[in-house]
Amino acid sequence: SAGWGQTGVIGKLSLKFTNFSMSNLFHKSDNYRGFLPQGDGQTLTVSGQTNGSYYQSYSLSFFDPWFGGKRPNSFSVSAFYSIQTDISSNYYNSAYMNNYYNLFSGYGSYYGGGYNNYESYYDPDKSIQMYGASIGWGKRLRWPDDYFTLSAELSYQRFILKDWSYLYIKLNNGEYMSTGNCNNLSLNLTLARNSTDNPIFPRRGSEFSASVQLTPPYSLFSNKDYSVYGKDDYDEAASMFNWVEYHKWKFKSKTYTALTGGQKCPVIMTRGEFGLLGHYNKYKKSPFETFYMGGDGMTGYSTSYASETIALRGYENGSLTPYGSEGYAYIRLGAELRYPLMLENSTSIYALGFIEGGNAWTDVSKFNPFQLKRSAGLGVRIFLPMIGMMGIDWAYGFDKINGSRQYSGSQFHFILGQEF
Repeated sequence: SAGWGQTGVIGKLSLKFTNFSMSNLFHKSDNYRGFLPQGDGQTLTVSGQTNGSYYQSYSLSFFDPWFGGKRPNSFSVSAFYSIQTDISSNYYNSAYMNNYYNLFSGYGSYYGGGYNNYESYYDPDKSIQMYGASIGWGKRLRWPDDYFTLSAELSYQRFILKDWSYLYIKLNNGEYMSTGNCNNLSLNLTLARNSTDNPIFPRRGSEFSASVQLTPPYSLFSNKDYSVYGKDDYDEAASMFNWVEYHKWKFKSKTYTALTGGQKCPVIMTRGEFGLLGHYNKYKKSPFETFYMGGDGMTGYSTSYASETIALRGYENGSLTPYGSEGYAYIRLGAELRYPLMLENSTSIYALGFIEGGNAWTDVSKFNPFQLKRSAGLGVRIFLPMIGMMGIDWAYGFDKINGSRQYSGSQFHFILGQEF
């Protein structure tokens, strides 16, 4: 896939092998197809994303749905690395000055001049590097029924900031953290239940999941007064986030109800979800794992490293939690009426109409499920085996946000790969 950003084309290449066999990797046999061993139903995914000098991201993951070969216990392992650099202030100054000069002097259009010369303003001295790894295990339960699963994941991420000013980590000395290292070691436990009858166009059944993600409570062992820690020293203040701490709670649910019998029947889907990001010490609230809410949930690489994206159609991406106002609590409710237009083995197409509401708050104590930003709209979904789910929604936001005098109004949202 490819897209267009401020610094030019963003390209992504991903290879996913869905019938991989790790046990046959070093044993050449008839189970090979081309250069890859097959036959065990394991999944191997390799992907890379780049924008040349400004952004690079690489990841590798392995998933075994039948770990050990005797029971449906899953095992997964993954690793990633990415680096994003900044554009120097000279670029913006030169771009704006040249563009306005060209526009008003008649020598070119507004989009001419220095705007496209960003390569000469690449600034490697301002960057954020991220790398991490995770290992997971899952088990299908027999109680309360066969639809339940229990999973656990241990993950580690390291963030290396070098004069990077886009995380808005406010320190006790009044400055924002721009240089330093942050480590995130957490354990995630999830209890889920899925009884849907079809993964592409469910007609009956439900999906539920409840999860908690925890880090060690470092502040409880440190014997430090974080209300005044580092007030007179930047390095000491920044060291407060060498190891971030939090506890994160989430609940998600979907139900599917067919209105008539048969395969091609209209279906009502209802949705309800919320999330809370808590802290062990109010002076050491985590700047990571916050909620970035609004839009289609498909944000660019500039924000995905610090927050979890939450969609809310009818509003611009991230508009409910703009930079500097990170979300520590959110809620999303909605209902969709889906009507199938084509349901074939290779292609599925359905239309939908929806209403939904949600909101996000910068403090857990301000969480209020009755203060919702509302929207409604229409859309269509197309599933193709080689691409996955694609779609487009038109939505109208009925409420004002962030002190604006205007309603959010008409918005278009695009879906690629999966829905959020």
